[in-house]
Amino acid sequence: MSEQNEESKTSPDLSGVDIKDAAVIFSAVWKDLVDACGEESLRFPKEIILLGGAPGSGKGTNTEFIMKARGFTCPPIVVSSLLNSPEAQTLKDKGMLVGDREVMGILLRKMLEPEFRDGAVLDGFPRTEVQVDCMKRLVKEISALNRKFAETPLAEYFRRPTIHVMVLFVDEKTSVERQLHRGREIARHNEEVALTGIGEMQELRPTDLDVEAAKHRYRVFKDSTWDALQSLREVFFYHLVNAQGSVAEVEQNILRELNYQSSLELEPTTFEMIREIPLASEIVVHARQELVRRLDGYAREHRDLFQSVVNLIQVKFMPIITRHAISGRAVVNNEDPVLSDPLALTMLIDIFSDRGFHAVVDKQLSKIPERVNALTGEIEFRPNTTYRIRIYFEGSEIRQRGK
Repeated sequence: MSEQNEESKTSPDLSGVDIKDAAVIFSAVWKDLVDACGEESLRFPKEIILLGGAPGSGKGTNTEFIMKARGFTCPPIVVSSLLNSPEAQTLKDKGMLVGDREVMGILLRKMLEPEFRDGAVLDGFPRTEVQVDCMKRLVKEISALNRKFAETPLAEYFRRPTIHVMVLFVDEKTSVERQLHRGREIARHNEEVALTGIGEMQELRPTDLDVEAAKHRYRVFKDSTWDALQSLREVFFYHLVNAQGSVAEVEQNILRELNYQSSLELEPTTFEMIREIPLASEIVVHARQELVRRLDGYAREHRDLFQSVVNLIQVKFMPIITRHAISGRAVVNNEDPVLSDPLALTMLIDIFSDRGFHAVVDKQLSKIPERVNALTGEIEFRPNTTYRIRIYFEGSEIRQRGK
């Protein structure tokens, strides 16, 4: 158990007291969690996305897209909704405050639910400097659990955490326009529900109806939450996403920010085992130059073989490929002896690549009856090799438009 846990053994009862010391708050929350669940049950998400943004930046609009981009199947954890949860309501009914300590306690218990095991989006967290500090302390505790259980059968439940801070940013003018637009849309919806009785009323924020109130909400974000999120820049993966454009443009910005980086997300031992295998992006960068170099080398150093392969493609392959121009797929079976040379197969693939085709070669071995042994009556076979080449290319636009 960490030093924070050791200190927490004597933590005072903070019920009903609005404490602003992050160390005291987190120690108390963590001790309660350990006492209630036990360390072996503190199985937090492998990946946590802290989603923040200015009012009107589109957190609600883009949350589902972000989860799909990371392969999450669980719903987001909307921190503001936790304040209306039964657990929070119980505290309110007892006359207790629902401050940072209570938010952290409810949030940590929520994150332990099995559906968030692989990943979770925390929508609207952190919002205060205290919550930022508590988040840092939480990651230290999860990392300590990772080390503690690393060599045990429970290791798979205590993986090294990956934390992304994603901030959707828009300027004040855009924020105010979107807040007021949302207010008008909700007001129209609620009027229709009131008239027809069909549908459900939606929450209409007062700030979505007044220009000055919308401006004030934006400035509160810039003066408090913005600074809190910025302080995480040096600690976790930080993504500042331009959310000014259309939904499609913002989605592309999000994808660029969330590109997978194995060196940052894999366990160190795992990464060391695979790091010598080059990245596809590294191979692609110089792929064209390497192809040109190889083709020129074939023509210079293996001219006769290269010419034979070119002739084979022209005579045996292209007539078949041409007949499949609409579909963009062709399969050619060929037994030409020239292909028995492995270099010839490599040449064939490279020539097709240069011409804009993608060729895949399968080698099929078989036996062909040749004669019957008169003395023994046994059938004698000769080996036969057939090369099945699948060729893919961009088919006819007419076919594509008709799909």
